[in-house]
Amino acid sequence: MLPDYPFATPPAAAETFELSPGIHWLRMPLPFALNHINLWLLEDDQGWTIVDTGFALDTVKECWQIILARLTTMKHGGRITRIIVTHFHPDHLGLAAWLQDLTGAPIFMTLGEFLTAHAVWHEVGGHGNQAMLQQFRTHGLDAGRCAALERRSGAYNRGVPSLPTHYQRLFDGDELVIGGHRWQVRAGFGHSPEHAALYSPDLGVLISGDMLLPKISTNISVLAVTPMADSLADFLQSIDAYRELPAATLVLPSHGLPFYGIENRVNALHAHHEERLLALEEQCSSPRTAAELLTALFARDLDTHQTMFAMGEAIAHLNRLEHAGRIQRIEDPNGLLRFVSMGHATTSLS
Repeated sequence: MLPDYPFATPPAAAETFELSPGIHWLRMPLPFALNHINLWLLEDDQGWTIVDTGFALDTVKECWQIILARLTTMKHGGRITRIIVTHFHPDHLGLAAWLQDLTGAPIFMTLGEFLTAHAVWHEVGGHGNQAMLQQFRTHGLDAGRCAALERRSGAYNRGVPSLPTHYQRLFDGDELVIGGHRWQVRAGFGHSPEHAALYSPDLGVLISGDMLLPKISTNISVLAVTPMADSLADFLQSIDAYRELPAATLVLPSHGLPFYGIENRVNALHAHHEERLLALEEQCSSPRTAAELLTALFARDLDTHQTMFAMGEAIAHLNRLEHAGRIQRIEDPNGLLRFVSMGHATTSLS
């Protein structure tokens, strides 16, 4: 069953649309195949709360300047009371520090997202492009595609040119009061270290960030710093918690259109990932690397940006199969990793 979309047309860049009293929808451009992100403005008693900030592009800055100028003609003189960042990815965190400097508003994030942003930006502690490239080489990605990814070094820093150096920490279960309405922080895992979605039981609205999208499946990757992570299990467990929300909950995703139908969407995502797991398991009748299995997950040609996400996704699914006892990993003397289904493991190893 498809989600129900109550709003068919998104707002244009630099425009806002009030889709529920006190909740305003913004859409900003992205420089990728996924060409947009949804951002949110929440009316507060003393001003406005921004939820996510967009990728650091001049066009996005211009959109924000237009919107902020328009807010000065509205209630509270356009004062920004806080900036909430759901997670560290550039399309969400990209302009947070710039907006903080511009407005003086404090930034709210979880600890996991704040520290990961700094680790990736500075490429320390097993984070960053070089660590990722070594991970992908270990999983069989060829020299040509690794070289293309290496040429993208600094991509995160271009999307997030400056980082906040102080913030207010969000914890799972925290309750914020915005515009007289309760908003509960709901931490999710698998897509990023400690993603903060926001649920208002008063308004029946879930700002899901990237944890629940209406059409595309959220990218689930394994970071080099946690090579054995079962990111897919973490993600599925996180979205299962949304089943407890009322069926009439309006979901505000970071990509795509606002929708109703949480239960059906969670079920569809479970089915989607199990289908992918089965496809990989079948392909592992003989030892295969993650890179060799990309075509089993993605039939289309992948550009360099998409290859990065595809490799992370393939590793996440292989780790899930391994954690479930459905495949086994084999490491050769050079450190190259291959995976084989358990029914074929003894033959392959003999």
